Amino acid sequence: MDNSISLNKFISDTGYCSRREADNLITEGRVLLNDKPASLGNRYKPGDTVEVDGSLITAAKKEKRVYIALNKPIGITTTTELHIKDNIISFVGYPKRIFPIGRLDKDSEGLILLTNDGDIINKILRADNKHEKEYIVRVNKPIDHSFVQQMSQGVPILDTRTLPCKVQMMGRQTFRITLTQGLNRQIRRMCEYLGYAVVGLQRVRIMNIRLDKLAVGKWRYLSEAELSLLMEDIADSSQQKKPEKPANGAYKKAARKSTAPKPEFAPKDRTQTGSGKAAKPTFKKDDKPAAGNHKKTGNKSTGSKPDFSPKDKARAGYTKAAKPAFRKEDKAQAGKKPAGNWKKENSGQKSAPEKKPQHNRPEKNAGNNQKDNDQKKGRQKGSFKDYRSKGRR
Repeated sequence: MDNSISLNKFISDTGYCSRREADNLITEGRVLLNDKPASLGNRYKPGDTVEVDGSLITAAKKEKRVYIALNKPIGITTTTELHIKDNIISFVGYPKRIFPIGRLDKDSEGLILLTNDGDIINKILRADNKHEKEYIVRVNKPIDHSFVQQMSQGVPILDTRTLPCKVQMMGRQTFRITLTQGLNRQIRRMCEYLGYAVVGLQRVRIMNIRLDKLAVGKWRYLSEAELSLLMEDIADSSQQKKPEKPANGAYKKAARKSTAPKPEFAPKDRTQTGSGKAAKPTFKKDDKPAAGNHKKTGNKSTGSKPDFSPKDKARAGYTKAAKPAFRKEDKAQAGKKPAGNWKKENSGQKSAPEKKPQHNRPEKNAGNNQKDNDQKKGRQKGSFKDYRSKGRR
């Protein structure tokens, strides 16, 4: 059985810091695992040695989890770095190691949770989990319904657009806002985008935990009812960020789409793919198959013949040319083979002169011979007898 756990979880379980801060320490090269620089994704096994900034970190004993609600005053920085002045850990002064869940600006006040349970931090903070945080904000000038509408629909900041949120007017310069995400100085940046400056900001609720009458600078343990409802709300929440999906379900198409182009077949030809038989090419009436390609498409080894009309065969350059078309008046002579070598005609060579069928009429030069005879006999040109003797009807 594998008893290993992720290194950032091990550091978090010791109460040294949160998982997110442990990842930052590992990335900065401040963590050693078995005397070697640790990297993200490393796992801790019983017996391994872990050092942070040269200090040995030991596995924490199973101890009671601590959940604290603090009303942070203005001027306190939300960090576990003890060397930073006015850090939140030194301000609370709790005897056991704890760390804050999320952040609250130095110049803001209100509710913030602290714990030694690293498993719930990301479940509460992830925007994908849609857990609410409520604030009361006061700005430097009067607000109107247009301001409320723009804030609630989302504002472009930090190269993104804030998610839709709930905004409610409480006075001329005060409003209540409920967010499900926590961008850096989000509310202040949203107000600045619309031309307002925040002069007072207080967080009054995190999910089901409310500030109520807790005085500024004081803290308290969460009640059993608050803790039970909190754990119930985050039971189905994810600690990992969900991968972004392309719009309109394109990721499904991308997963199914093959990188190789698909051949275009007629529906009846698809059944022949993969059977070793080549599909019959389909041609429209206007399509002209390229010359010389009939042998490839009609290869005997494939077992299929190209579907050509008689006219297409002649155009496609078949070895055997199609029979010449006859007019109606030539049907009587359809059984007779045309004189001359027609194959030579197709190849561009001159064929032998075609012999015309025999007629009862005299040959073309018969008139000239008759003319000579008429002159000899002394007949006049153009007489009716001459006309009849020439065989003209």
